Amino acid sequence: MPEWTIVMGAGASGRAAARWLAEQGGAVILTDAGPEPGDAHDLTARGIQGVWGGHPLSILEGCGRVVLSPGIPRATPFVAEALARGIEVIGEVELGHRILRARNDGSRVLAITGTNGKSTTTDLLAHLLRRAKLPTVACGNLGVPFLEAVEGSEPGTVFALELSSYQLESLDTFHAEGAAFLNLTPDHLARYGDLETYRRAKLRIFGGQGATDLRVLPAAHPELADDAPGKGRTARFGWTECEAWCDATGLLHLNGEALLHRGELKIPGDHNVENALAAALLASHGGAPLDAIREGLRTYPGLAHRIAFCGEKGGVRCFNDSKGTNVDATLIAIRALPGPLVLLLGGTDKGASYAPLREALEGKLRTLILLGEAIPQLERDLGDLPHETVWGFDDAVNGAFELAEPGDQILLSPACASFDQFQNFEERGRRFEALVAEWVKG
Repeated sequence: MPEWTIVMGAGASGRAAARWLAEQGGAVILTDAGPEPGDAHDLTARGIQGVWGGHPLSILEGCGRVVLSPGIPRATPFVAEALARGIEVIGEVELGHRILRARNDGSRVLAITGTNGKSTTTDLLAHLLRRAKLPTVACGNLGVPFLEAVEGSEPGTVFALELSSYQLESLDTFHAEGAAFLNLTPDHLARYGDLETYRRAKLRIFGGQGATDLRVLPAAHPELADDAPGKGRTARFGWTECEAWCDATGLLHLNGEALLHRGELKIPGDHNVENALAAALLASHGGAPLDAIREGLRTYPGLAHRIAFCGEKGGVRCFNDSKGTNVDATLIAIRALPGPLVLLLGGTDKGASYAPLREALEGKLRTLILLGEAIPQLERDLGDLPHETVWGFDDAVNGAFELAEPGDQILLSPACASFDQFQNFEERGRRFEALVAEWVKG
């Protein structure tokens, strides 16, 4: 154990890492750019020293390792200085992986990344594995930090692990028995600068794979894995005949066997067919038999805040896609529903053009409702389409109820972050569903 370990970032993953390190008897400094939290005394009682309001370089003296939270870029001056001094910098996922592999208890990791769909695919994968009665936990970027999941797991657990590009940046020895790269569209470019740098961060999910491991890729975009590390066997999913595909009649196939018709899925849209195929490939590789995969696909209800049906009144149906925090995610939601649509757009702008929404909305738009801080950018890109402008979230949703006509669908898929009016997309989605419930009750 180094003289001490610095954990940067006091969010869920950082706290999980600091707690575990302290429980092992290590000296730990937890540092965060924010103010001292209300539970600082509890952290001290656990043997964790807190440094708040910044990351002073002085604490690097005598440090043997830095555990980096995913929200902190490796280009941060403090991290750059640590690397220049030869100090190891890893992430919480890498730390959890080392702990898991040291146990050597037969557990396996099935990891998923991509710009869109990774949370649904991870949750669906866990559902399929549980249908096969395999000990399973969904974790990582989805819910429980990986290290925390490892701590509480039994031998032989299969980890359905969602990994963001931020988490992937700080991997070293990580090895997943199965790994999927679902898709790639422009996102997080403020951090990466260009799409190629973003893609290379995603490719780290395949590092450490050997010949018996599985590399899952979209059949339409094999170039995603150009120059990929690792030696995993490639399996593809998509709309042309391959290891997991959907034929022209809507029948899904897995490894040469008929699986089920897409109409039996409870999650709508072509994108969810692709998510289902990728999850089925990983589940099969993880030991789930065909019958369990088939039944799991039939029964999976979908994740909250992902094109989730949440109420109907007078022939108007409401869908919560608060997780649609970028333009590509909103495109997916628009294409998944038939229309006419009353579409709620807006929040904190992320810098991408909203113009690509035009083509998807053609022939199915009733009206747009533009809200929040992104109104100027939305009006610039979409202002000639039928629209209303309402800054406040509650007023915008109530306005949607007034404008919708029988047969319409009200869709919250903001194409923006939530931080202008909410703590996160979950809070935004819950508020939308609460307003829908009030409206349905009259």
